[in-house]
Amino acid sequence: MQDPGAVRSARILVINPNSSPSVTAAIDTALDPLRLAGGPAIVVTDLPEGPASIASQQDADSVVIPLARRIASDAADAFVIACFSDPGLHTAREVAGGRPVMGIAEWGILRSLTLGERFGIVALSEGSVRRQRRMVRQIGVGERYAGSRPVEARADETAGAAIRDRLITAARILVERDGADAIVLGCAGMAPHRAAIEQAIRCPVVEPCQQAVAAALGAVLLRTAT
Repeated sequence: MQDPGAVRSARILVINPNSSPSVTAAIDTALDPLRLAGGPAIVVTDLPEGPASIASQQDADSVVIPLARRIASDAADAFVIACFSDPGLHTAREVAGGRPVMGIAEWGILRSLTLGERFGIVALSEGSVRRQRRMVRQIGVGERYAGSRPVEARADETAGAAIRDRLITAARILVERDGADAIVLGCAGMAPHRAAIEQAIRCPVVEPCQQAVAAALGAVLLRTAT
C-alpha cells in the first residue's frame, strides 16, 4: 500500500549541468506531463559552475565535481543528470548514498531499444558524435546503433524555433539513409521539438529527459510503497 504522505513529500531533482537558462527552461516545460497531482515534486535547476554549453569532453569533465557536491549535499529522493553526455554519472551514483541517479543518455537509448530494431541520435556537433559512439560502446548496444547526425549547434541554441528544420533534416537522414527505426534527441535543449520532429519523419522520437525522469519517478514511487 502506498503512503500518500511519503509520496507527496518526495522530490526528484533534475540538474542541467550547464548554466544556460534557455536549456533549463526547455527541460522544465518538457517535464510537465510527469508532474502528477499528489505525486513527487519534480524540480529543475542548472549548475551555476557549468559552462553555457557542454560541447567537449573537457566541458563534460569540468562539471563532475560540482555535480557530485550538489548531489551529496541535497536531500532529494532521486536525481537526473540532464545532459546527453551523462557527465559524472558513476561518480554521482557513488555519492548519492543509494538514491537513484539517472543519466538522460542512458535512459533515452534504453527507451529507444523498445521502439525499434535500430536507433539513431540527433547530435549537437561532430565532437558530440564521437562521445556518443564511445557511450554506445560502453552501454553495449553498438549492434543496434544506426549512427549520429550533427546539427552543428551549441546547447543554448537548441530550444529556439530557428533550429527545428535542421533537427528534422538530421532525424530524416538517420531514418532514410542510416536505417534508424527510432530517434533519440541528443541534447536536453531539443525537448520542445520532439513532437514536431516525430510528426515530420513519422518515426518514434525519444526525448531523453522525459524518459530519465519517468524512470526516477517509478523508482521513487516504488520505494515509497509499503
